[in-house]
Amino acid sequence: MNGNEKTRAIGGLLARLTLAGVFIYSGLVKLMAPPEEFAYAIETYRILNSQLSLWAAYAVPWVELYAGLLLAAGVYTRVMAAFHIVMLAGFELLLAQAWLRGLPITSCGCFGAKGSNSLSQEFIMNIGLLCLAYAAFRYGGDYSADKAVEKRAA
Repeated sequence: MNGNEKTRAIGGLLARLTLAGVFIYSGLVKLMAPPEEFAYAIETYRILNSQLSLWAAYAVPWVELYAGLLLAAGVYTRVMAAFHIVMLAGFELLLAQAWLRGLPITSCGCFGAKGSNSLSQEFIMNIGLLCLAYAAFRYGGDYSADKAVEKRAA
């Protein structure tokens, strides 16, 4: 591995760990709060009814937590990075439709119901997270559990 490849590998690792940390934190914050708080935030997007919003409020934090943990460990690295890209793209679509419709959203629900930025700030932050997810997808596999298993098998 030459110097340029090593730099990319370390950058990919940092991108992977940063993105994973954001999702782990996001999932934990939501899991520590009553699910009804997050369900209310989901309802404000006017996509799901109250029952489906509550189901999503129970499921999404666990998905975020486990997806973040798998990405941090480097288990199925490319698959998990792609999964994060899909999740972030979905979040972007939710934010964009709410922004374009002028919905009165006081909390996006991204990091629990307590604190939130404006929709435009959250949209821009998600673009940054998408960039990290791309870097994790492209370069995040060198220092991972996947690579360790691959080396051991060889």
